[in-house]
Amino acid sequence: MDVEELEVGDEEFQINHEDYSVSEEEHLNILFEREIGFGFKKDQTFVFEQVLKRARMDAINWILKTRASLGFHIQTAYLSVTYLDRFLSRRSIDSEKHWAIMLLSVACLSLAAKMEEYNVPGLSEFQLEDYCFESKVILRMELFVLTTLEWDMAIATPFAFLPYFIPRLCIESHANNNLYKTSMQLIFTTMKDVNLMDHKPSVIALSATLVALDQQLTIEAVELKMSSIPQQRFLELKDIFECYNLIQRLYMEKSRDKILHTPNPSSIQSKPIDMTESSQVTSAPISKRRRLTFDDNKQSRDGNGCDSTRENPKF
Repeated sequence: MDVEELEVGDEEFQINHEDYSVSEEEHLNILFEREIGFGFKKDQTFVFEQVLKRARMDAINWILKTRASLGFHIQTAYLSVTYLDRFLSRRSIDSEKHWAIMLLSVACLSLAAKMEEYNVPGLSEFQLEDYCFESKVILRMELFVLTTLEWDMAIATPFAFLPYFIPRLCIESHANNNLYKTSMQLIFTTMKDVNLMDHKPSVIALSATLVALDQQLTIEAVELKMSSIPQQRFLELKDIFECYNLIQRLYMEKSRDKILHTPNPSSIQSKPIDMTESSQVTSAPISKRRRLTFDDNKQSRDGNGCDSTRENPKF
């Protein structure tokens, strides 16, 4: 498959079930069971309005940049976007209040880091280009997110399923590494364009892997592939095929756009998306930013050149 090259460390693929002291199959059962009750799609699809979609994309781009600069795992970035979409599916935010979406993204990434990372930096390390949120504001937003999500934060990501699905779908072990990279790229493509509450993580993981294997599968072929997974009772063929077609369409659109916007591909060397643990992303210099707090409407200038805007974050 002709996709943008990824730099992915081998440690991203390792199965870790030390805390469970169980077999791989039992651990996979645990992952499936963790999906149940999180409000993923059944009979309803959540649709964001266009302005909110753009704000969401800005938030995701910031999350990915900050994930890389702080050295977080890729699962942390995905988990934070899951929190973001889950919150937006339950709470209404004024689409014109861009700062509110960015504050929400900081809180979601901070919470995801606390769930996934061994070393979590201070809130001052979560830098934005246009806003300067005080730590107490972020903490209050974190509490708002926790209460909105009912403190139910241990959600499995699609990446947790890949080490189980890929060996069962691809018997050629030497090809697994490339399949991991392609599947991960497709998952991130899906994350940017699709509300993550619309599909279970296991469905996204399996569908992305199937697209990475073959972009022309029929529903019968998908069903045959699914038969290699012992826990297929947790998966519904209709959901898998629907998500497979969605990811396939997104992949085709991205590939077509890439061709149309590349006048001379032979003279342009595309920069790979870096998903290694040591990846670094240099952000633009932080100049004058707005500091948002939960206080009154007075405005003052702090010693760091930030506007200290006393704004009540009502969504």
